[in-house]
Amino acid sequence: MTTALVIAQLVNGVQFGVLLFLMSAGLTLVLGIMNCINLMHGSLYMMGAYLAAAAYGQTHSFLIAAAAGVLGTMMVGVVVERLVMSRLYSRSHLDQVLATFGLILFFNEVVRIVWGPAALSMEMPRLFAQPIDLVGLPYPPYRFAVLGVGVLVAGALYLLIHKTRTGIVIRAASANPAMTRSLGVNVKLLNMLVFGLGAALAGLAGVMASPIVAIQSGMGEPILILTLVIIVTGGIGSVRGAFYGALIVGVVDTVGRTFLPMLLRQLLEHSYAQAVSATITSMSIYVLMAIVLAVRPQGLFR
Repeated sequence: MTTALVIAQLVNGVQFGVLLFLMSAGLTLVLGIMNCINLMHGSLYMMGAYLAAAAYGQTHSFLIAAAAGVLGTMMVGVVVERLVMSRLYSRSHLDQVLATFGLILFFNEVVRIVWGPAALSMEMPRLFAQPIDLVGLPYPPYRFAVLGVGVLVAGALYLLIHKTRTGIVIRAASANPAMTRSLGVNVKLLNMLVFGLGAALAGLAGVMASPIVAIQSGMGEPILILTLVIIVTGGIGSVRGAFYGALIVGVVDTVGRTFLPMLLRQLLEHSYAQAVSATITSMSIYVLMAIVLAVRPQGLFR
C-alpha cells in the first residue's frame, strides 16, 4: 500500500461520490418537495445511459450524446410525471412504492425490447482518452471531468435553490404546499418542473457513467439503493446534505473495496479474505446509515 495508491483511491471515491450526487440531488428534490417516494429514479439513470449510447452510435459525438441523454431523460420524466406521478401525490407512500416499482419493471423491459438483452458500451471522449500522471500512477482524466461536472451542477443547484425566486418558491412548496398554492403559485406546474429537473440530473449521471460502466437493463437498481442511503445520511430534502452524503458514501465504499481486502489478506487465507472483505464492504455504508439514524435521525446536514 503506497501513498500514490491511497491518493488515487481517494480521488476515485470523491469522483464516485460526485456521480452519486447527480443521482441523489434529483431524488432528494422530489422527496423533499413532493413528499413522493420515487423508486424509478434509477430507471431514469438507465434511460440516460441508453439514450446517450444510442445517440453516440449514430453521431460519434459525446456532446450530442450527452444532450440526447439529458434532454431525452427529462422528457421521459415529464411524461411519467404527468401520466403517473401526478396521480400519486395524494396517495399513500405504499401506493407510490408499488407504482414506481412497477415502472422499474416497465423500463427494464422497454430497454430489452428496444436495444436487446446484451450490454452496450460507449467510448471514452477522445479528449480524455490518454491517461495522465497522478502522483506516479497513470490515471484516466475522464474521472476528473466527471468530478468537474458534478461540482458545477452542485454550484448551479445552490444558486437555483438559494439565490433565485424559483428557488424561493421551491423551498416554500417544500415547507407548506397548501399555503404556496393559496398564494397563487401553480404547484402542479412546479411539481412537473421539479420532477423534470430531477430526471435530467439522473440522465446526466447516466451519461457521465456511460463510458466507465456496462450499459444494461437493471443497471439503475444498485445505484438507486446507494442513492437512498445518501439521502437518509445527508438529510431528506437537503441538496447540501445530498452532496456531502454522496461524498461520504463514495469514499467509504471505494476505499473499503480497495484496501479492506489488502488488510484482511495479512490475517486470513486469500480466498477467505476476499469473501469476508466483500461482505464487510457491502455492509459498511448500511452500518453508516444505521449509525446516522440512531444518532441524528433527520440526517447529518439538516
